Amino acid sequence: MNTKITPDHLCRAAVVYVRQSTMTQVTGNLESQRRQYDLAGAAATTGFASVSVIDDDLGRSGSGSMERPGFERLVAQVCSGNVGAVYCIEASRLARNGRDWHHLIDLCALAGTLVIDPDGAYDPRLVNDRLLLGLKGTMSEYELSLMRQRGIAARDSKAGRGELRFMLPPGLCWSEAGKIEIDPDEHVVETIRLVFAKFRELGSGRQVFLWLRSADIKMPVVLRNVDVCKLVWKAPAYHSVMQILHNPLYAGAYAFGRRAQRTRIVDGRARKATGVRKPRDEWSVLLRDNHQGYISWREYEENHRLLTENAHMKKNCDRKSARGGRALLTGLMRCGRCGRMMRVFYGSAKGNAHRYQCRGDDAHVGVGLCIGIGGVRVDRAVAMQILEAVSDRAVEAAIFASDQVERSRRDVIAAIERDLESARYEALLASRRYELVDPAKRHVARELEARWNDALERVGVLERKIKDLSALSAARPVIDRGRLLQLAQDLPTVWNTPSTETRTKQRLIHILVQEIICDLDDATNEAVLLIHWTGGRHTEVRVARVKTGRYPAELAPSAVEALRKLGGHWPDRELAVSLNRMLCKTGDGESWTTVRVRDMRERLGIPEYDVTKVDVPMISLMKAAEKLGICVGSAKSLVQRGILPATQILPGSPWMVPVEALSSEAVRIGVQGVVDRRPKFYEDYQYDKVIRLPGI
Repeated sequence: MNTKITPDHLCRAAVVYVRQSTMTQVTGNLESQRRQYDLAGAAATTGFASVSVIDDDLGRSGSGSMERPGFERLVAQVCSGNVGAVYCIEASRLARNGRDWHHLIDLCALAGTLVIDPDGAYDPRLVNDRLLLGLKGTMSEYELSLMRQRGIAARDSKAGRGELRFMLPPGLCWSEAGKIEIDPDEHVVETIRLVFAKFRELGSGRQVFLWLRSADIKMPVVLRNVDVCKLVWKAPAYHSVMQILHNPLYAGAYAFGRRAQRTRIVDGRARKATGVRKPRDEWSVLLRDNHQGYISWREYEENHRLLTENAHMKKNCDRKSARGGRALLTGLMRCGRCGRMMRVFYGSAKGNAHRYQCRGDDAHVGVGLCIGIGGVRVDRAVAMQILEAVSDRAVEAAIFASDQVERSRRDVIAAIERDLESARYEALLASRRYELVDPAKRHVARELEARWNDALERVGVLERKIKDLSALSAARPVIDRGRLLQLAQDLPTVWNTPSTETRTKQRLIHILVQEIICDLDDATNEAVLLIHWTGGRHTEVRVARVKTGRYPAELAPSAVEALRKLGGHWPDRELAVSLNRMLCKTGDGESWTTVRVRDMRERLGIPEYDVTKVDVPMISLMKAAEKLGICVGSAKSLVQRGILPATQILPGSPWMVPVEALSSEAVRIGVQGVVDRRPKFYEDYQYDKVIRLPGI
């Protein structure tokens, strides 16, 4: 027995620390694992009172970049003073970084704990032993850095030639010659091609995902367990669709190093986060035309551009894709003054009106808005330009639209037929297994018979699904292509048809228009639209702005005069709205806010509005219209006709309507007259989602 192991050490416990860096080593490098566990027998033979094994860190690196609960448990036991010796097969098993190693050695010196490996026992309290342990820790850390450097250099060199093998996405596989090729499984290949075809048709990864879900089409997914890869079929997931669309391998390019590690300092320790996306110019390797792909590189870049436009929360100055709202020019309108993309705001209770508004530099409070314009007139003007631009291609567009539904149905049937072919093979395989089993082994025969029945049931379900879809396609009325061609010559009629969705119009506009620069001409009171077509040409369109409702500048009172007359009749918020409507400005030329109104009112000694001190309860005309169930314009017409009593202190200030007047007989009769004049299908009229072009 080593003389450094004293009875004091033997009366305490011995701890055997077991660690391997990766799960591949845990499952494949069993001899090293066995040698580490055998240290427990060596500790018991030496005569320690008790021996415990800490193997919580199997599959965890000792470089200090990840948490090691086993090592923390070892440190805690050493600090308790109950550990006489720490057994390890070598210093690199305890730690691969100097901080953890020297920290453990310091604690062992304080607690009088030995460090024992197959080469001998070391007492950290002795100078020579401490020096030797320090050298072992330093060499362990240097060894890890050297191996990592060699491995990364060899890996990058092999990847630069396109020979480094890694797990490929579904639809691709490695050939015997070490080249990437398309999977020979026709079922997998056709499903991947279907995803790209549907993306070209729908223009959105989410729409492709929803279509696959509605069609009940399974998608291939590669599952990996250490070195074993298995292809399984699962229901479509959004991230699976996006991974297919973003992966350059499907475009015939060998790409390596698309993701990186990010190191952060957490509680004084380095923590690595994997899977961080890198820009394309920072990829380690990108070899175009390396193998046969599902799409060309040009199609991949076009898909990537469209996916970037679909991300509305990124790159505020880039054009965005259409999202199916009522506004036709979503993501295309750019402010002609600051260069930012204009946002769409939907207003009114029914959601019929919308507005294009540039918020300016809204990240800084007080900067203010830039420009804005009502969207209905702008959409109509641009739509007229669009219809004029595509009139020569109307026939081709109509034919494509007529065949789109049938093509989609054929894609579904083809996908189900591939599933049926696979299901028939599984049923045939199950029948062969059942026929080969000995009938006397009933416990085996019953299970194989049940599997055979399940396979036959799946075949029946798929056959019925194909039959139903075929019957639905046959029951579809035959399209008269002659009449369709005649109808396609009048594309504006098709555009104004209620069945034409806004999303379809938006996609057409995004194909033809690159962007639209919007500016306001205050001299002519017009919106100036500069349409940048995809082909590089430009068209200027002027749209007249609405002139009604403007307060006459010659009648604008001073702010002090208006506050003295309106103060006490309305809350501060209503006073701020009224002052802005009457074109009143503050002393420094700013618009009025609730805070500024309150400060000015207090300086003038005007009392605050108190509803309890009002003799006759009053409400605004807007509130009165809401209570009567009519619009503000109809309520104002009742006031002008003398049916609804209301007063106005100043032109531009809110109308004051007595609450008790709303229940009078004259007002009730007047409101009933307004309701009787409504269209027969009033609700359908209010929720009309089709933007119609004037004169068509």
